[in-house]
Amino acid sequence: MHKLITELKQLIPFKDTTDIGDIVLIVAKEPQMLLYALVTGIERDPSRKDEWWQVHFSMLAIPIQKMTWTLRTPQMTGMEVFTMAGEERFIKAVDLGGAALNPAPQPIRLAKKKEGGLKRIK
Repeated sequence: MHKLITELKQLIPFKDTTDIGDIVLIVAKEPQMLLYALVTGIERDPSRKDEWWQVHFSMLAIPIQKMTWTLRTPQMTGMEVFTMAGEERFIKAVDLGGAALNPAPQPIRLAKKKEGGLKRIK
């Protein structure tokens, strides 16, 4: 598992944090899987004394599946490999270059020129 994670870190740009709206890569040893999910929510788990989070995901697969895992910050940010039902798991947010995605492009508005053509207006 650790060898695979090391290789993935060389291939994929990851973030050090995980936020709502992030795409995360989920790696599991058993059942063996490597897939992406959208983080749809992160809430403090009030039933636990220590800092645990309920992390809600939508698995980007067909059909889309929703799930919630209860994780500590180091687990949901890829700082540590953890186990669920005795099997290793790893999650880390992918850096999609969010700054490059914002702001959204402005729509082009057109107005009629006096001569009958169109001109671009800002």
